[in-house]
Amino acid sequence: MRLLTDFIFLILFFVLLIGWLIAWVAFHVAGGMVHLLIIIAVIALILHFVRGGRRSV
Repeated sequence: MRLLTDFIFLILFFVLLIGWLIAWVAFHVAGGMVHLLIIIAVIALILHFVRGGRRSV
């Protein structure tokens, strides 16, 4: 179950990153709302690595 949780954070990171790139490139969005996606994506990536480092044997 722990592996699934770690995997979800990684998938969330890539989904949000792709959404941010599409909004930034395709629609030339300059507002601050689209940049929230990249912030949330980075937080998801950090959580993935932090949670992944505490595995017990």
